[in-house]
Amino acid sequence: MNDSPGWATPGSSPSDGEGSHGTQPPAGGAGDSKWSAEQPPPGQWSSPTPGQTPPNPQQQPPAAPQPGAGWGSYGSGPQNGGQNGGQGGWGRHTQAAKPGVIPLRPLGLGEILDGAVSTMRKHWRTVLPITLVVAVLVQLVSVFVQKYALEEFPVTQSSTAPLDEQLDALGSMVGLMAADQFILFIGTIVATAMLTMVYSRAVLGHGSSVGAAWREARTQLARLFGLTLLLGIGASLLFAVLVLPGALAGQAGLAVLGGFVALGLILWLWIRFSLASPALMLEKTTVRKALARSSKLVKGSWWRIFGITVLTAVITFIVSGVIVFPLTLVGGLMFGGGLEGLADGSGATSWGYLITTAIGGIIALAITLPIQAGVTVLLYVDQRIRREALDLELARAAGIENYGTTTPPTGG
Repeated sequence: MNDSPGWATPGSSPSDGEGSHGTQPPAGGAGDSKWSAEQPPPGQWSSPTPGQTPPNPQQQPPAAPQPGAGWGSYGSGPQNGGQNGGQGGWGRHTQAAKPGVIPLRPLGLGEILDGAVSTMRKHWRTVLPITLVVAVLVQLVSVFVQKYALEEFPVTQSSTAPLDEQLDALGSMVGLMAADQFILFIGTIVATAMLTMVYSRAVLGHGSSVGAAWREARTQLARLFGLTLLLGIGASLLFAVLVLPGALAGQAGLAVLGGFVALGLILWLWIRFSLASPALMLEKTTVRKALARSSKLVKGSWWRIFGITVLTAVITFIVSGVIVFPLTLVGGLMFGGGLEGLADGSGATSWGYLITTAIGGIIALAITLPIQAGVTVLLYVDQRIRREALDLELARAAGIENYGTTTPPTGG
């Protein structure tokens, strides 16, 4: 029995309408390639053979899912996003199993957020070190950037300093800020990759160590870097193509219109490909296939995923502000010359102020980063449960016998 997500290359998907993309599960099992062509109506769970009418559920009990490739196998389940595994219909059971942090059925907003927070609470020994290392590195670089870049840049005497000195100082500040953002970029990707593996195991009710999360994630890190860069470069090119013509022609209105269109397209693509990261990590697939998987999983649910994603961003922003703002104010009053020093920027380079604000940043990032990563992973799981009956694969991987044929136990 494979209890570890993401070990195998995915098979055919009923939502794809295509052939397989890798190792096929056993014939007649959950990943049978004939499944999507001969989809039985809800309430009848069997893998039909050519020319055979799906049996009546009262005459023949449904077959239990065959051992397959776990997360990587997405060859069974309803295409219409029906309620499998918990609301009647496919499994005919009244209560979904809950081996881990979420019930194995289509999830609501509250269950997704609760699952993300519950994983942080139950598996804090793994989640906290991962996020703390990233947060400390990011804030450490940020402290030095603010300390030396702002001191080099002539803030209060910019009008009297020679132009070449201002340009040199500006170049130094831009270079340091670029280094700061690069560290944040690297750290966020590594943390997201490892947290994805932690959350995937938490869904099954399994714990994970930092070392295990690293071993499972490292094989896909290069592809995750490539995916993130590709999305960032694509967004930048799209913005440039739509804004630059109007700007170069001196048409401000055309440039502004192009900017609004670019922002709308970028937002649409951002949500469309928002599930590419967990698909890449858990299905052990390529960047191209991960983008295609995300596009197919999001199709028909764009507004729902958009709403959950934006709400998560708002929540994490508020949480971050509640933590960072008081410490920033305290640091400014105690070490930054009071309100006057904060207003004119003269106190922003004192060590006391920088360290105090860095502590707030570390705490905020250590809390918000796993929430954002967790919501993305659970959205991916939710979409696959709705479209591909992933709950059956997860139940099998969690060791729940005959899930889908009897009322499963609850727990976890």
